[in-house]
Amino acid sequence: MMKEAKKQVLKRTEGVMELMAALAFLQMALGLCLVVPIPVSSSSLSTDFYDKSCPGMEEKISHVIWDKMRAGQNITAPSTLRLFFHDCFVQGCDGSVLISSTESNKSERDADINLSLAGDSFDAVLRAKKILEEMCPGVVSCADILAVLARDSSVAMNGPTWGVLKGRRDSRISHAALARAELPTSSANLTQLIAGFASKGLTPLDLVALSGAHTAGSAHCTEFMERLRRKDPTMDPGFRESLLASCPLSLKDMEVVVTFDGTPFVFDNLYYKTLKQRKALLTSDQTLLSGGGSIRKAVSRYARNQTLFFQEFAAAMQKFGSVGVLTGAQGEVRKDCTKIN
Repeated sequence: MMKEAKKQVLKRTEGVMELMAALAFLQMALGLCLVVPIPVSSSSLSTDFYDKSCPGMEEKISHVIWDKMRAGQNITAPSTLRLFFHDCFVQGCDGSVLISSTESNKSERDADINLSLAGDSFDAVLRAKKILEEMCPGVVSCADILAVLARDSSVAMNGPTWGVLKGRRDSRISHAALARAELPTSSANLTQLIAGFASKGLTPLDLVALSGAHTAGSAHCTEFMERLRRKDPTMDPGFRESLLASCPLSLKDMEVVVTFDGTPFVFDNLYYKTLKQRKALLTSDQTLLSGGGSIRKAVSRYARNQTLFFQEFAAAMQKFGSVGVLTGAQGEVRKDCTKIN
């Protein structure tokens, strides 16, 4: 009877997920402004979830990031942190972004908005999964591995740390349409960003803190080329001229990238200082200063006080990492992070 009950719960869960996928597809196709809130729930997650079933798993995972960094692959840390964001923003933190497309389904990973995700970040997850499958097979989910790697990526860049809540299960569903419908674009304005984060149970102040992840890494010229073309008045004119040296308006190469700030492999508060100087690359970053009151004040606080930014970023990451998680009998623990069991 217990097995049958679990099957029924699983069927209901998958039915809900399929319905969400259908709603997202409908939103994209019809241009509707549908907001389906995803609850933030950490009641089934804990920092000691694997203490008995797979002791030492976090240490094994951390070796992957540090080994890559020692090998000179500096892109690993910022790109893995970004991968975590792209996973959690679609359906919740369920490892769905890791699933490869099949002949019958185009997955999140291959949505246009995700094509710039670095292959090195996917490799980090797969390496960690291989180690853990040898150590404690079938126990640690791909979603939890990515959550731990995101924290370790921050630490590897001299950023904040936090206790990673674990116990996530992996999704059996991954659709490109969901990624297109749910992920914020680089041209999003503040109203759109606030609405998008609210649909995940996150506040405008969570938005400001989590946006600070753009203190590391880089963006493709195509992500901000329109700002250069129209001489966006919110961009410092001198900064625009300097960007044109790397991203001329006639640029055809879609692979050219520019770092978000002057310390692309260090997690610091320079991001907020660039906002105040009107030197952010993306509209979705610079737009934070278009808000009044608490949002603008938070930007100024973080620009002045890196310690405060680290504290509030860590708290926001714990909250963000609990968005829409699958737990218990939901989902599965994938043996291979790239495909469902």
